[in-house]
Amino acid sequence: MAAGDFVIAGGRLACPDGLLEDGWVRVSGRRIAGIGTGTPPETARVDVGGALVVPGFVDTHCHGGGGGSFSSGDEKELRNAIKAHRRHGTTTMLASLVSDPVSALREQVAVLNEFVTDGELAGIHLEGPFISEARCGAHDPAALLEPDARTVDKLLTAGKGAIRMVTLAPELHGGVRAIRQLTEAGVLAAIGHTDAVEEQIRPAIDAGATVATHLFNGMRPLHHREAGPVGTLLDDERITIELICDFVHIHPTVLRLVTDHAGRGRTVLITDAMSATDAADGSYTLGRLDVDVTDGVATLADTGSLAGSTLTMDSAFRNLVECSKLDILEAVRSTATRPAELLGVADRTGSLRAGLDADLVVLDEKLHPARVLRRGEWVPDPKG
Repeated sequence: MAAGDFVIAGGRLACPDGLLEDGWVRVSGRRIAGIGTGTPPETARVDVGGALVVPGFVDTHCHGGGGGSFSSGDEKELRNAIKAHRRHGTTTMLASLVSDPVSALREQVAVLNEFVTDGELAGIHLEGPFISEARCGAHDPAALLEPDARTVDKLLTAGKGAIRMVTLAPELHGGVRAIRQLTEAGVLAAIGHTDAVEEQIRPAIDAGATVATHLFNGMRPLHHREAGPVGTLLDDERITIELICDFVHIHPTVLRLVTDHAGRGRTVLITDAMSATDAADGSYTLGRLDVDVTDGVATLADTGSLAGSTLTMDSAFRNLVECSKLDILEAVRSTATRPAELLGVADRTGSLRAGLDADLVVLDEKLHPARVLRRGEWVPDPKG
C-alpha cells in the first residue's frame, strides 16, 4: 500500500506517555496525523486486532544483511541489506564500515552518501580505522591507523556531512584530539575497540565522547582493581551504552546488570549485523576478512573471534523484554527513541507522536513483526 490517508485501528500503542489500549494512528502521507483511543476517524482502516504497535526501530550500528555488506560498494548489496533489516522493523539505520585503508573507506563512503541523500540511510558510522590492534576483533590489523587530524579531515570531507559517528580508541596517539575534532564537526565520537585504562578514558569523555561502542565487546574487560573502559563508561552518566542483545556477545545476566544500572535513558540496542543476517549459514566476508557463519554465529575463519552478529532489531527487542528488568515502554526507548535522540532525528522518528514520520511496527503476540510501516508505506513481506 502506498502512502495515503488511512487509520491503523485496534492496537495497543506504545506511546511516550504510556500504553494506549484500543488505540488508533491516523496516517496522512508520510506522517502521523493523529493518535487516539476508541472510535477512529472515518477513513480507510487497517485493523490490527489488539496487536502491540511500537515505533520503527532505529539501529545505529549495522554492517549489512540479506547477503549484502555496506563495505562492498555494490548498490545491489546495499539495497538488499537495507531491505532485510526493514522487514524486521528497522526503519532508520546507520551503515557501519569496518577498518580499511583510507582510500578504500573514502570510496565506500562515496557510494553510501547517495543512499543517505536519498533518505534510505540516516548516515554512516566508521568503526575504525582508529582502533587498538590489541582489541581490534574482526578488523584487519593492517588497516589500523592513529587518528591524525589530516586523516580524520579527509574522511569527514569524503562524507559530505553523512558521517554521523566514528568509533576510536582514545589511548592512541592523537585520540583525544580527534574526539574534539569530531565533536566540533558535529559527529558522534564513540569509544570502542580499546585497551585503555580509566585514566585514558576520562579525558576522552571530557573531550566530548558520548557513546560506548558495543560495551564489553572489543575492549579491555572489567576488573575489580581496574575499571577499564567497561566500568568507566558504564559509570559516567554522559555515555550512551550500546549493547548487542543476542546472548552471544553478552550474557543475559550481564544484560540485566547493565540495563539495571544504565536504565532507559542510556541503553541503546544495536545489531552489529553483518551480511549473513537474514540469510543462510555459510562463508562470508566482513571487510577484507573471511567469516564463517554456523547456527547464526559469525566468527573469523582464521581465529574464531566473533565477527559481528546475525541479529535483527526485532529479535533484540524480544530478548530485552524477556530477559531484562525493562518493560515494553523502556524497551521501545532503547530500540527507537533513545537512538533517534542520539542521531538528532527525534523530531522526525523514534516515537509514536503526531507530526513525526509514520514509522511503526505491528508486533504479534510473540513480539514478531506482523507488518512494518515506513514513512507511511507498508514494507513488503515483513516476515521475510
